[in-house]
Amino acid sequence: MSFRKLLRHRPVANVADRDAALEVLLLPFATGALRWPAEDGALFLRARDGRPLHQQALPGLVCEQTFKPAFDGLQRSGLDVRERVVGGKYPLVLLLPPRQREEARALFARAVESAADGGIVVACLPNDEGAKSGQADLARIAGPLQVLSKQHCRVFWTSPLRGAADAELAGQWSTLDAPGPVAEGRFLSRPGVFSWDRIDVASALLAQHLPRDLAGRGADLGAGYGYLAAEVLARCPDVTALDLYEAEARALELARRNITAAAVDLGFHWHDVTIGLPHRYDFIVSNPPFHAQGREGRPDIGGAFIAAAAQALVSGGRLWLVANRHLPYEAVLDASFGRVRTVAQQAGFKVVEGVKA
Repeated sequence: MSFRKLLRHRPVANVADRDAALEVLLLPFATGALRWPAEDGALFLRARDGRPLHQQALPGLVCEQTFKPAFDGLQRSGLDVRERVVGGKYPLVLLLPPRQREEARALFARAVESAADGGIVVACLPNDEGAKSGQADLARIAGPLQVLSKQHCRVFWTSPLRGAADAELAGQWSTLDAPGPVAEGRFLSRPGVFSWDRIDVASALLAQHLPRDLAGRGADLGAGYGYLAAEVLARCPDVTALDLYEAEARALELARRNITAAAVDLGFHWHDVTIGLPHRYDFIVSNPPFHAQGREGRPDIGGAFIAAAAQALVSGGRLWLVANRHLPYEAVLDASFGRVRTVAQQAGFKVVEGVKA
């Protein structure tokens, strides 16, 4: 596949062909076990677009999503979506919990807190992504739950709530995903962002091999909480500007706090790299993701990162990339760059430099 075709390909679709967790989340309403509230709407945390949201009227639905590709998909479908919903109480709170447990527990606590008097919280998880644990966690702070299973997923919901059943525990959980120091205090991070509690081994390998002569305007694609950008600024004194691109708003917020080099023009972009980049660059560094929001491997996302980088680089511009050794990026690298070389292979990772013709 050519890099232009890869760039046009959207790894995260607008409406998923099949999203079992989303379908099963709405199963209680399809069976009549629950009724959609007639007034005051519903809050959907970690919302994803998909056919189930368009098969029936869901008046008053407010969606929250911090992952830019999913946010864009919801917005394109005309749904009311926000990066962060502040305040308000809802008779219904829907939730697709994340896999990271501390982050999920904080979100359960927030869902219960967001439920109006007599409101109901409904959550769904695939069985192989912690459905039993998620059900047990919600029950600990919200009391007995009702459960339905289908398509290898489990949907569970509370009785009408009047606050948390265990308010003390809910209060403790509500801060579990708060930013805190990692890497001996060098960075702030938080549960749920990539490599949240440590410096990623692959990113460290790339930083170790970065040349000191990177100069001019650069970009970090998939910047996370800012580790790789910080290494570029520390190692490459001739960098004059650096743009950080990150699809997860929770991570980008951390990068803003972690990267504060006053002598360099910094840009922070909540952006889906797979649709391309808005500026031209002398160099780009990246440890691209190869998962979206599920467990399945998605090497097409990394391929789209490479294609986007190639389009954004000036003639002679350089891409410095790290990836798992098994990921099949060579074809798009060879199609996108005039010269490609493997700089290092270590601990299952490869560091690659591509120079634009």
